[in-house]
Amino acid sequence: MASIHLNAISVAFPIYDASARSMKKSLLPGMTGGRIGADETQVSVVKALEDVTLSIRHGDRIGLVGHNGAGKTTLLRVLAQIYEPGAGTVKIEGQIAPLFDISLGMESEATGYENIFLRGLFLGLSRAQIEERLDDIAAFTELGEFLNLPIRTYSAGMRMRLAFAVATSIDPDILLMDEGIGAGDASFLEKASKRLSEFTGRAGIIVLASHSEALVRTMCRTAVLMERGRVIAVGDTEEILQTYHQKRLQQN
Repeated sequence: MASIHLNAISVAFPIYDASARSMKKSLLPGMTGGRIGADETQVSVVKALEDVTLSIRHGDRIGLVGHNGAGKTTLLRVLAQIYEPGAGTVKIEGQIAPLFDISLGMESEATGYENIFLRGLFLGLSRAQIEERLDDIAAFTELGEFLNLPIRTYSAGMRMRLAFAVATSIDPDILLMDEGIGAGDASFLEKASKRLSEFTGRAGIIVLASHSEALVRTMCRTAVLMERGRVIAVGDTEEILQTYHQKRLQQN
């Protein structure tokens, strides 16, 4: 069973040119972004996450809510093992599928078919698994003979079709999403929406970071409210969204 356990994790990014700035030691209340402070070597740092403890179990659909700079994307990148926490522990059971940039791992000089393999390997599929899915991915893209050409010859919409088809061909244990997945032109949208619904239904865990309350309400039963790198509240999605609105009114 998929599971995620975070215990008191913190992430800080050093700012090596900030020694002369008056904002070096603190950030004024109400501003966006993590707190600014100093580490043990007195180098200025942005504290993107601070003391985050969270447990997510199989079947959970979690929405990360908060203003720009609250720490949502940083937390996703910790879960995807892109960022290593400076403090705390991360324990994850299950295959992770990070979908914040579905074109990541693709090569412009390689053909569409070659990029199906490159992106599939990046997502953790074996070559045999990619070969099993190859015909389905190719058919879904509707790119035909263009799959034999380098993707530098593709339009942005064609690249998106290819990346989307590969990204949604896997069976993830843990699906990490940032603002959902774009799917190209309008004529492709209905087909893509159906595939995305089937794809997310196969995931053991979904963690979604989004500013779209409609998307969070649709996809997530539970929400996590974040503010300046900290988890402020965890609970029912509607209740957390109401708390978020109340806090925004208080700050204005």
